[in-house]
Amino acid sequence: MKKLLFLALVTVTAQASIKNIQYFEANFTQNIVDDENKTITYKGHIKAAKPQYALWQYKSPVDKQVYILPHKIVIVEPELEQAIIKRIGDNFDFFSLIKNAKKIDNKHYLANFRGKNYLITINNSILVSISYKDELDNKITINFTNTNTDKKIEEKSFIPQIPEDYDLIKE
Repeated sequence: MKKLLFLALVTVTAQASIKNIQYFEANFTQNIVDDENKTITYKGHIKAAKPQYALWQYKSPVDKQVYILPHKIVIVEPELEQAIIKRIGDNFDFFSLIKNAKKIDNKHYLANFRGKNYLITINNSILVSISYKDELDNKITINFTNTNTDKKIEEKSFIPQIPEDYDLIKE
């Protein structure tokens, strides 16, 4: 679950242009490499808007939607016919987190959040990837393509769509 919280980081682009960014949309590929060098790859699409809304739409290898909202996360899993609602104790503002990341060079920034370092890679002021290690020491790399920061994303895009017949799990 903590991995999902940190995934919200991608709702921003580079420090150089963050002051003007209100929306973020892209395709993503997320690679998770464990300590035995085994890799799991997820693919999908992300939409995000300030201050802290995000929708991760996983397409492969599983169909799943992860809604990141102020004070909660909602995970809709069609294959399991369930939705999980988890409260977030703190108010996460990832746009500010990235804005305060330290520049390493022209393409790399380093952000620290709750004791973990995140390497942010940009190219021409466009977010290209975020890399970090999770609490299990897995290496996570999220690569972005077809990035758009100009298209307005309506807040209603972040309202979880949970079918009535799904099991609802509250944590």
